[in-house]
Amino acid sequence: MARRGAVRGGFRRAQGSPGNGVRMEIETTRFGKLEINEERIITFPKGLLGFPSHKRFALIQTGDQNYFFWLQSLDDPGLAFVVTDPAIFFRDYEFALREDSQQELGLSDASEAQILIICNKVGEYLTGNLQGPLVINAASRVAQQVVLNDRRFSTRQPLFRLQGGLPLARSA
Repeated sequence: MARRGAVRGGFRRAQGSPGNGVRMEIETTRFGKLEINEERIITFPKGLLGFPSHKRFALIQTGDQNYFFWLQSLDDPGLAFVVTDPAIFFRDYEFALREDSQQELGLSDASEAQILIICNKVGEYLTGNLQGPLVINAASRVAQQVVLNDRRFSTRQPLFRLQGGLPLARSA
């Protein structure tokens, strides 16, 4: 059980999301034109680290697998990140969410947050940024990338070794 103010890995679909909301078309360099549901849009009021002007992203699932998604910028068709639920790889991934972040996200309790991490290909490994998780209020779809000052976590934590020929590109 998570402590008050503690956030655990685990990405869950927002309650009440019917999956048939308003649809919009976006242009991407990686996928071409895509039609997405409005409930797949996540807003980062402060942007992402290194990308402060990029505020709106769509969470895109490709293929039948449920482990990885693309976080596609709606402000820049060429900017997309591979993201995943850290709990898939690290069952005990938990951190304290600062009170100001909790308030900015409109979370009455930090345990309501959805967590994703950005992945990168580093050498022959797929790594995850456990030190800079994406914290999402699933109800409002407002999010924030937080920086954890915790030596247990790495910005390049290996998730698994890539096998030759996997169609994964660098995410940034």
